[in-house]
Amino acid sequence: MNSTKKLVLAGLFLALGLALPFLTGQIPNIGKMLLPMHLPVLIAGFVLGAPWGLAIGLIVPVLRSLLFSLPPMFPAAVAMSFELAAYGLFAGLFYKLLPKKNIYIYISLALAMVLGRAVWGAVSWVLYGLKNTAFIWQAFAAGAYFNAIPGIILQLVLIPVIIIGLKQARLLENDC
Repeated sequence: MNSTKKLVLAGLFLALGLALPFLTGQIPNIGKMLLPMHLPVLIAGFVLGAPWGLAIGLIVPVLRSLLFSLPPMFPAAVAMSFELAAYGLFAGLFYKLLPKKNIYIYISLALAMVLGRAVWGAVSWVLYGLKNTAFIWQAFAAGAYFNAIPGIILQLVLIPVIIIGLKQARLLENDC
């Protein structure tokens, strides 16, 4: 995939990361549960590779906070920025390193999701500590898993379908 095509696709994934939360933003609790910014970042990691996925993940939450004030910059957008950067990085990295069988798309995705949530927890712990606010295990479990179950299910169902479809259409660089 040439650099111009990657840059255009990166712009598309960035735009999707900015726009998708508007679909769920009218009902904030649903938006928080469906995790709309996560989808294009994870897909970008698979399609464009680890460095691009990392960059898009790092930019989307901060840019969205600057443009639309949501999520709030500190600590939410900053922590999300690290989380999404980890998603994009690990999705791309594991997809590149693991065999190209469809089951490994699920494994790559699951590993990226677990590691991204661990990064979010670690960064949140530091950021909340800077505010002299406790970030306890219950806050991590609620934010990373329990409150996010609908989004986790959506990611585990939708992203592999998209990636497998792109593979079958021979639109992924690593599979051509």
